[in-house]
Amino acid sequence: MSMVAVLLLAAALQQAAAPIDLTGYWVSVVTEDWRWRMLTPPKGDYASVPLNAEGRRMADTWDPAKAGSDGCKAYGAAGLMRMPGRLHITWQDTNTLKIETDAGTQTRLLNFDKSVKPSPAPAWQGHSVAEWEFIGPRGRGGAPRPGSLKVVTTNLRAGYLRKNGVPYSENAIVTEYFDRVTSAGSELLTVITVVNDPRYLLQPFITSTHFKREPDGSGWRPSRCE
Repeated sequence: MSMVAVLLLAAALQQAAAPIDLTGYWVSVVTEDWRWRMLTPPKGDYASVPLNAEGRRMADTWDPAKAGSDGCKAYGAAGLMRMPGRLHITWQDTNTLKIETDAGTQTRLLNFDKSVKPSPAPAWQGHSVAEWEFIGPRGRGGAPRPGSLKVVTTNLRAGYLRKNGVPYSENAIVTEYFDRVTSAGSELLTVITVVNDPRYLLQPFITSTHFKREPDGSGWRPSRCE
């Protein structure tokens, strides 16, 4: 079998070969950053975000009176996982993992097929390329152990890291690591998000967000962002 054929076969088996199952309904567990996630912070509250001078200037121009007209700016891929709410994760096809959110009614498509091209126009959820990562083998000669789902997102529209106008630009690159763990009898989904933005950030902005698995979609409450 040629190398091209092997790569094509591997791509076709992404769903079947997934080392961890991320599908299902998940609800946010907000145990940190409450004042920035559950409420719209006051103007100028960008504590813990490593903004540069231009980023602070942009955040300081935010007008609270126009917050309702900001629409989906806080629901782009760089800030969406921090929104309190629910996720519904399914396989759209064997090479595409789909994440739907009830907060803002957004849909993210995580493409394992690297031949899929970004859309011509930037979008709130951008273009996401996914791959399974594996960590070192257990013992000599052991097989690699399942690690994280790594997702890199580009081609974004400029938006907000927080609802109070803390900005990220269309140049931002969002790298995420999705893991599923069991803690105190509960199934948890953890998402580590790293936002790199040369326009507005001095250094990467890193957050860790947690979700708890729900048995079904009875709590699903979609709300549009505009």
